[in-house]
Amino acid sequence: MKVSVDRSLCYGSAECVHRAPAVFAFEDGYGVVRPGAAESAEDPRVREEIREAAEKCPSQAIVLGE
Repeated sequence: MKVSVDRSLCYGSAECVHRAPAVFAFEDGYGVVRPGAAESAEDPRVREEIREAAEKCPSQAIVLGE
């Protein structure tokens, strides 16, 4: 699973960090994908957390791909 955060849309709610802390971090006021987090996205539990974070992101800044 590919995961990224569109910084032009993100306004720093940190909802992603709250929902999937193994994958997202909060830097300079914005959500970012932690380095190497794509590898952990193979775990079904982590994939669900990522999907939930993307769904609940108030700015819809999380981009998912395969």
